[in-house]
Amino acid sequence: MPDLTVLGGVGSLVAAEIDVKRSRFLCRLVRVETEDAARAAIDAARAEHWGARHHCSAFVIGPSGTPDQVRRSNDDGEPSGTAGRPMLEALSGRGLVDCVAVVSRYFGGTLLGAGGLVRAYSESVLTTIDQAQSRGLLVARERRELFRLALSHADAGRIEAELRQRGVLILGTRYGQEALLDIAGEDAERLGAIVAQVTAGAVDMEALGHEWVDVER
Repeated sequence: MPDLTVLGGVGSLVAAEIDVKRSRFLCRLVRVETEDAARAAIDAARAEHWGARHHCSAFVIGPSGTPDQVRRSNDDGEPSGTAGRPMLEALSGRGLVDCVAVVSRYFGGTLLGAGGLVRAYSESVLTTIDQAQSRGLLVARERRELFRLALSHADAGRIEAELRQRGVLILGTRYGQEALLDIAGEDAERLGAIVAQVTAGAVDMEALGHEWVDVER
């Protein structure tokens, strides 16, 4: 399963709501890169939905399978293990990384019991993930080889367009004395062949190492 996160860079947000026995569960998924940013997103949900009784949360930061991946959850006053943990399991089960889920609950007057709470908090996160996926608001995170092309201003636009047409992932362009075009690929040899074809062999690729990048599918 590929790692997924919220499309659009740090701070991007997707939200959805479910009702369970008149209790409202408002979930937001926010893209973050640090624990501090995750906690700031939780505080922002608390400030916006100040009338909610609970603001339960879970976040995953860093790629799957890496030793320094950060995983945290918080029940925020709900019975232990009934909110934060099932939210975290929902994120991990769908491969979500670099994001925080916050569920603000407005109590509807009916006690749900431990099993009901687990189902409600899990469903709230899963519903938000499903809606984000159906709207094309999730993006894969993949480790790719990065390269830089130094191009003339006159050729930069054409070369970028032709590389895009051939499926090359374009990370960005900076303009100075030359146009510096950053690209990424899974196979350096194949990528080099595409660049050579598009530039008639006139441009070399400068290797920049590896990085986790967004890849739309």
